[in-house]
Amino acid sequence: MELLEKLYKTYSPTGHEKEMRKFIVRWIKENCRNTMIAKDKKGNLYVTKGKANTYPCLAAHMDQVQKIHSADFGVYRSEDILFGYSKKNKRYEGLGADDKNGIWVALKCLQKFDVLKVTFFVEEESGCTGSENAVMSFFDDCRFVLEIDRRNGGDFITTIGGWTSLCSQEFIDAVDPIKHGYHEEVGLMTDVEALKENGLKVSAANISCGYYNPHTDTEFTLWSELNNCLAFVEHIIVTCQDVYPHETDGYKFYEYDKELEEDEFREIIAYHLEQYHDLTAKDIMSWYEGSYFFLQESDFERLILDEKGRSYID
Repeated sequence: MELLEKLYKTYSPTGHEKEMRKFIVRWIKENCRNTMIAKDKKGNLYVTKGKANTYPCLAAHMDQVQKIHSADFGVYRSEDILFGYSKKNKRYEGLGADDKNGIWVALKCLQKFDVLKVTFFVEEESGCTGSENAVMSFFDDCRFVLEIDRRNGGDFITTIGGWTSLCSQEFIDAVDPIKHGYHEEVGLMTDVEALKENGLKVSAANISCGYYNPHTDTEFTLWSELNNCLAFVEHIIVTCQDVYPHETDGYKFYEYDKELEEDEFREIIAYHLEQYHDLTAKDIMSWYEGSYFFLQESDFERLILDEKGRSYID
C-alpha cells in the first residue's frame, strides 16, 4: 500500500510526466539490483533486469487525465475501495489509477523477479504518442509484451477495435486467463496496439488492473482486484517461458458489436468534454479515425448529448 499511495500522490498529467519518471527511476535504483534504465528522446523509460536470451516484458504508462490534484490530496480506503479526496476542498479527486495501478504491478514484479523487461510510456492518454515513438529494438528479445492498463477486474484484451489481433492462440492457451478470473475481451486504442502497428513480432495483450471510473474525479480502485492482477501477471511471467511469435493480421473482423464500441467511446467522450465543452461528433470522428467500425455521426452526437446530461446531473 505504501508504494501505491506514493504513486497516487505523484501528479503526472499528460505531457508533464517528469515527476513520475523521476520517482520510478529513484525507486528502481533503491529497490532493484542488476537493473539498467534508459530513456529515449520522447521521455519513455526502458528497464532491463538481469541477463538472459529472452525476457518477459511488461508495459504501463506514466500519464494521467485528471486536471485536479490539490496540495492536500490524500488516498483513503473504505473496505476494498481506494479513492482520492481533498479534505480542504471537500471533494473527490482522481487517483490516476489509470495507469498508476499498472506502474505498481510492474514495479512489484521488477522487485521480485531476476529477469524482466519493463517499459513506461509517456502520453498514452493523448493518443499513444509515447509508444508510437518507441525504440522497437528494445523488444527484439522479448517473449511477449503484457500491458497492465485496462479498467475493471477481469478483461484480457486480445483484439483491438474488433479487427486487429494482438496475440496468438498459443499465448492465450499458455496464459489460461479463465483460471485466474479473466476472460478474453475487445478493447480500443492502447500502447500495445501502437507497438503492433510499429512491427512488434511477439504476442501482446492488455489486462485489467482494478480501476473504475477512469479519467474522472470519482475514479477508484478495488484493492482485491489489483492484487489479483499482480498474481495473474506473476503467473504469466513464471509460466510463459517460450517466445510467442505473432504478427498482426491487419483488419480481420472479430466478434464485436455496436454496444461494446459505444461503451468504449463513452469514456473517451467524457474525457474530451472536460477540455472541450463544445465537442462535436465530427471532432471525435476525426481524432479517432480508424478506431471505430459500427458508430455513425448520429451515434456520436447521441453519446455526446448523453454524457453532457450525465455530467449535469452529477
